[in-house]
Amino acid sequence: MNVLYTAEAIAVGDGRNGEVRSSDGVIDEQLAMPKELGGPGGDKTNPEQLFAAGYAACFHSALKRVAGQAKADITDSTVTAKVGIGPNDQGGFGLTVELAVHIPGADEAAAHKLVETAHQVCPYSNATRGNIEVALTTTV
Repeated sequence: MNVLYTAEAIAVGDGRNGEVRSSDGVIDEQLAMPKELGGPGGDKTNPEQLFAAGYAACFHSALKRVAGQAKADITDSTVTAKVGIGPNDQGGFGLTVELAVHIPGADEAAAHKLVETAHQVCPYSNATRGNIEVALTTTV
């Protein structure tokens, strides 16, 4: 693969209760384990929120790309990503993803086709395919 861009981040401190920073300093966030996982929660982020934000943005870009190729108007579209975490069968933890795509005013069948096509184009979808459950919903 011809790599066009490489993002770099470092985690320091106490893992999920530590800090993450990007090499360019744009991201500099304190982390806290969510209460649901036995942590303090509060006003700090966690890896699942960061993954959800990245996936939502990436999927929306893929959607805009395929819509542009199809000459479809998705002006007010949104993508909401929910990332779940829980124990898996191997004694570790796994993730689930729900992507809710809203394309107001679109034809339902056309919107569904755009979302399915974006799921084939999105790098996050390609990276997770076959590894974690990703559920797609489309509303118009």
